[in-house]
This record gives sequence, C-alpha cells and structure tokens, in this order.
Amino acid sequence: MPDLSGKVVAIIAGDYVEEPELVGPRDRLREAGAEVRVLSRDGSPIQAAEGDVTPTQKIETDGAYADLDVDTIDALVVPGGTVNADHLRVDQRAQTLVRKVAAADKPLAVICHGPWLLVSAGLVEGRRLTSWPSLQDDIRNAGGDWVDAEVVVDRKLVTSRKPDDVPAFVEAIERLLTS
Repeated sequence: MPDLSGKVVAIIAGDYVEEPELVGPRDRLREAGAEVRVLSRDGSPIQAAEGDVTPTQKIETDGAYADLDVDTIDALVVPGGTVNADHLRVDQRAQTLVRKVAAADKPLAVICHGPWLLVSAGLVEGRRLTSWPSLQDDIRNAGGDWVDAEVVVDRKLVTSRKPDDVPAFVEAIERLLTS
C-alpha cells in the first residue's frame, strides 16, 4: 500500500450516491494515510444507496463542496449512483469545482454515472474515459472517446464503470498521488 500521508482528497456527493463508490475509495485512501474529506451540497449527511434505489447508511460529511478551495486538495473523487450524478450534473457549484480541479491539473477521479458531471461541465471533449455503459452516448456526443474498461487514465482523469471496479479505480488514484 502506498504512503499517502500529507495528501488531501475530497469526495463530493449527494443523496443516493452508490455506497461502495464513496465508501470504498474513502476507506482505502484513509488506510493509505490520506486525509479524505466527504462533502455534500450543503454539508448535511448523505443518504447512500445500493443499486440506485435501496437506501443503506447515512454518511457524515465534513462540509459543503461549495466551500472547497481547490488549492487545499490534491485530488477530487466523484462517485456515481444515478440520482446522485443527475443532481450533481446540474449543480453549477459542482461544475465549477470539477473545472477548477481540471484547470489546476490535479487528479480527478470519476466513477459509474459520475461522468455526467464532466459532460455538463464541458470536460469530456478530446478525452478518453469510461463510465456506466448507458452514458457512452452522452460521452461520445460531448466529444469524448468512450471505452469499456475497468479503469481508464487520461492524463490526470481517472474513470471507472461500476462498484466492482473500485479496487482498480483506487489504485489508479494512488498512482497519480504518488507520481
């Protein structure tokens, strides 16, 4: 396991986030020594889900993502879940945040339905990425090169398809944080 001591990773999400796509990266990155901040739209706890519709646990947060200063983090993670991703993609603050992370050339890791936020933020054109298969038309229509792979790394953009891909997803994040 790499040593991520001193690294700060933010995870942004909302209600009905796919639980393993938030909890898996959060816990693995913390185990590696990173400080991981979970942020919601307004700082309130997040209702996680399994399979998009089955509520699981409430996840405590560390604040609101609108208050996040990109200069204080080393990477940003955007988990999926259809409802979570649909709400994030139309949130101007979330769009601004991912644009700032991309402009700062920091790792941006997005899984499952999370790439909808990248499409809405105008960050897909000319990029190679993966996602939940139903997003492939959105990604291609936005000028991206969609591929069906466990994990795709295009410069500092890391993408994966689904909860089963979380181990490879986190390994790719760790590699970028230690390179």
